Amino acid sequence: MSTSTIEAETGSYPVTDRNRVKRLHERGSYDRTAVHAILDAGMLCHVAYVIDGQPFCTPTIHWREGDMLYWHGSSASRMLRHLKTGTPACLTVSHLDGLVLARSGFNHSANYRSAMCFGTARLVEDPTEKEKALRAVIDRFYPDRSTLLRPTTGQEIKATAVIGMRIEDASAKVRAKGVGDDEEDYGLPIWAGVIPVRTVLGETEVSPHLPAGVSKPETLSLYGAGTRLDDALTEAQRLYEEAGNQ
Repeated sequence: MSTSTIEAETGSYPVTDRNRVKRLHERGSYDRTAVHAILDAGMLCHVAYVIDGQPFCTPTIHWREGDMLYWHGSSASRMLRHLKTGTPACLTVSHLDGLVLARSGFNHSANYRSAMCFGTARLVEDPTEKEKALRAVIDRFYPDRSTLLRPTTGQEIKATAVIGMRIEDASAKVRAKGVGDDEEDYGLPIWAGVIPVRTVLGETEVSPHLPAGVSKPETLSLYGAGTRLDDALTEAQRLYEEAGNQ
């Protein structure tokens, strides 16, 4: 059985020199479901690439459709001319889940979830695909919201660049455990433990220019106060896929 057949059957990304987890490899995974879960639970990614020998790392909003990742940027971006023919890129998403305090500096750590995806980033130039992507950047996070908005103007479309990258290989890396103290340090009179970290949504702040009688759409109920952001984003992705956007 070929490697590609095994990968298709197991739902894993191929393991290459590019995405192989080299340190603490037991925390790594190449499973598509694991990688996608980390991507979908986040709204902000960092995209790294090299232009004329200079590394750049850009924070931006991302969204996923199957194995395709999309993000947007300004049409004035220095990267655009390189994206005409495609450029190698690395997109990462990370979540901080806990502060891990040990009895030695060496064993201090953090609980986290991270995904690293590699591929060739290209400018989306087809008008139909670009229009669909500009709706998707809204509807992926806010179900069906694009249908409620005023139409995007031609100038707005022209000013916005959309970049797409098919995930060629990827890996997830997760730490979700307690303090990793050395056994000989257990008896030291030093506090040790884990401080959980959560990003939780607050109360909605309504625009002061909202006309009377305009109510908050029921589709935004998943972003209720007290809800964890990663849970809300994961549910929004599920609804997006359920609506037929794969």
